Amino acid sequence: MSVTKGLEGIVATSSSISSIIDDTLTYVGYDIDDLAENASFEEVIFLLWNLRLPNHLELEDLKNQLAANAALPNEIIEYFKMYPIEKVHPMGALRTAVSMLGLYDEEADVMDDQANLRKAIRLQAKIPAIVTAFSRIRKGLEPIAPRKDFGYAQNFLYMLNGNEPSQVEIEAFNKALVLHADHELNASTFTARVCVATLSDMYSGVTAAIGALKGPLHGGANEAVMKMLKEIDTLENVEAYINNKLDNKEKIMGFGHRVYRKGDPRAKHLREMSKRLTDMNGEPKWYEMSTKIEELVTSRKPLPPNVDFYSASVYHSLGIDHDLFTPIFAVSRMSGWIAHILEQYENNRLIRPRAEYVGPGMQKYVPIEER
Repeated sequence: MSVTKGLEGIVATSSSISSIIDDTLTYVGYDIDDLAENASFEEVIFLLWNLRLPNHLELEDLKNQLAANAALPNEIIEYFKMYPIEKVHPMGALRTAVSMLGLYDEEADVMDDQANLRKAIRLQAKIPAIVTAFSRIRKGLEPIAPRKDFGYAQNFLYMLNGNEPSQVEIEAFNKALVLHADHELNASTFTARVCVATLSDMYSGVTAAIGALKGPLHGGANEAVMKMLKEIDTLENVEAYINNKLDNKEKIMGFGHRVYRKGDPRAKHLREMSKRLTDMNGEPKWYEMSTKIEELVTSRKPLPPNVDFYSASVYHSLGIDHDLFTPIFAVSRMSGWIAHILEQYENNRLIRPRAEYVGPGMQKYVPIEER
């Protein structure tokens, strides 16, 4: 029995949702570059769940359903006020709140196709309200109710900051949502599929996925990038800081990816939005520092930037707290998790791999008095 550590290179399932072939990411056959430039996040949600793009009526219906289901049960909001929220990891709060949503959904354990689609809508609709309510309550502010006349990206930024976002901000956040929506069989998606392969419910599958995303080897890289940028602080400090890290063989966050060899195709879209947002906000140093870091790292190592690298300065420029970067990843990836959960239900087989035993050989029980 041979072992492949981390299952690297192992094909564990077949899927029609997304693919990474020759450094090209596609959703249902659509190149990510095409979608990032042209699609709304709502179109991508429909695409991942239905394996085709919506027509105008279908898109409007989805938008209306998301808007109609966006508000949180008051019990979730009150729960945020019950514990010492300033000491809680945002991903821990998100994981628990999503699990709690299942308690208030009468269809949580109804497993037919239509019920699962209704739960999918409710989960996708409510996760922005969870993240934004958490953010505001821990600052001593009341949550802001979603507006039914706003789109998904626009509503998130409005509920977070209380201001109507600009068109550039909406475009940037929509792009970020599209780019993070799915990524084949990553750790959290695999976790979701393993969970629901037991025929557990959708809330359990998504809660399990959030637990996997909480780990720093999956989510959290963009937060680490922003921490690095804050430490460097000025363009003049970049060269000495990065060269020192490289000389000491320390990891530079936001570079390289296990499945991309020539570069993450998503990074360039956020690079462009980083420039536009930082210029608009009068803080071009974040973009300028980032491009200088990219130049220094890639001149010494064959490691192009990944999607996390430029998303850090994009989210910072949108006024998003740095420890909310990973929960925002979950807001987008919810669409992909749900797509994979629905696909797993459609053609299910319990996922039960084997392990190579490396412990002691056969032993005999020894009474406790003789040990």
